[in-house]
Amino acid sequence: MPISKLSRRKFVALTTSTALANMLASSSLALTDASAKQLIDAAVSDINRVISSGKALNAMIKDFERILVKYGDVSIIARSALGPDARSLSNSQLRSYTKAFQGYISRKYGKRFNEFVGGKVEVVGARPVKSFYEVTTKVTLKGQAPFQVNFLVSDKSGKDKFFDMIIEGISLRLSEKAEIGAMLDRRKGDINLLIQDLKKAG
Repeated sequence: MPISKLSRRKFVALTTSTALANMLASSSLALTDASAKQLIDAAVSDINRVISSGKALNAMIKDFERILVKYGDVSIIARSALGPDARSLSNSQLRSYTKAFQGYISRKYGKRFNEFVGGKVEVVGARPVKSFYEVTTKVTLKGQAPFQVNFLVSDKSGKDKFFDMIIEGISLRLSEKAEIGAMLDRRKGDINLLIQDLKKAG
């Protein structure tokens, strides 16, 4: 009996996530809780500055993209979201896809800044998990109970960067893997059409 497309995608997502975890686990643990916390402290400081800036939404989204590029490992997040299909891309396609994915993520999550106005984000602590660190932050918004956003930090790229955000228990990296997979399925696996879609999505 043939494996369904959904089953194949679930299998691919599982094996890709396992491979990424093993890849991170195989690197030396040069990070410390202090350096991981310092990275997210700086990112949170920049985020809070944007929240309180009073800028228009489009300007806030541009600021969020700069924060994402400065503190996030966009390349790993983008490749993880695409999964094994990333290995078949040419260098130029991979660059175009990563750039389009960066803009897509910035728009999608940057729009949430409107919800953050009048609130604040603060770092609570950090703990080692295998070869990376999980830095916990508390988000307090007006009229809502505080909630957690956790950043997973690694130095695999040669710099301390976060490679995932866990928002109220939901992984950005894994949820975007499902989104990108669905978008690619709709385009029958055509990566160039996916890139064009990502430039407008979010």
